Amino acid sequence: LLMVVTSSDVDAAAIRIAPFVHRTPVITSQQLDRWANATVFCKAEHLQKAGAFKYRGATNAVQQLSASIAARGVAAHSSGNHAAALALAARTRGIAAHIVMPSNAPAVKRAAVESYGATITECEPQESARIAMLMEVCERTGAMEIHPFDNDQVIAGAGTAARELIDAVPDLDAIVVPVGGGGLLSGTCIAALGRGATRIAVFGAEPTGADDATRSVTAGVLIPQTQPNTICDGLFTSLSPRTFAIIREHVASMITVADTDTHDALVIAWTRTKQLIEPSSAIALAAVRSTPALHGKRVGVILSGGNVDPIFNSSIS
Repeated sequence: LLMVVTSSDVDAAAIRIAPFVHRTPVITSQQLDRWANATVFCKAEHLQKAGAFKYRGATNAVQQLSASIAARGVAAHSSGNHAAALALAARTRGIAAHIVMPSNAPAVKRAAVESYGATITECEPQESARIAMLMEVCERTGAMEIHPFDNDQVIAGAGTAARELIDAVPDLDAIVVPVGGGGLLSGTCIAALGRGATRIAVFGAEPTGADDATRSVTAGVLIPQTQPNTICDGLFTSLSPRTFAIIREHVASMITVADTDTHDALVIAWTRTKQLIEPSSAIALAAVRSTPALHGKRVGVILSGGNVDPIFNSSIS
């Protein structure tokens, strides 16, 4: 049976990870507000250690492992941000990390994982190949899998970003969050409920070329991602039954965003706010601009990560 993550789990995570994570700033910009037609408060998780919010969940999971399990190391399959986050969280605790990465993972993300001392095993890009290789690595090493989002401790850790945002900015009308596997969106929903923030509507932002969560919420059943086609390389993943259950119950609405609009948001963020975010973060800004219901409102946006290739080719085919 699926455990249900509660706001008290997010509160406990906040205390547990406080010695290890950055309390990231909340960034505002009048130019961004004018562009988005809203008053936007950006939770700068691209400035988090390992360059993404993922470090929160990875740290919460790794710090909770018993000494005997931790000694065997941790493992995950990830194309990027979770891989780097888990590698750093493991190094911080002094244990081994084994990361299975697809052969087409961005070079900048692979380099980050290597710099944190993890052992990388390469595999074919298909999800089935990633899962099979991870099973082989776990069997061979005895490492404990820490899933990027289908894990209660990871979800609770992810929720601490929204918890900090809500505490820092009173009277938010909404929070907009990018959606890949749904860990950040799930944690954000739970955090919003727990801060007595029942009036904060939580929205998920998803690429039109990878809109499985939107289709799942609409249909009321989990529809897996099949052929993602988007510049948001962090949002290729499907929801899990665990994240889908939380999102289905608590998300106000899903917003789909065209890559062209995400690209426009990326340019605004880079040139106007000088924040080097990745496309998977910029989509949340684009979602605010494209959603009339959010115009004129006080909107929190979680800038989920900033691990972008310095020679990133932002042209859209």
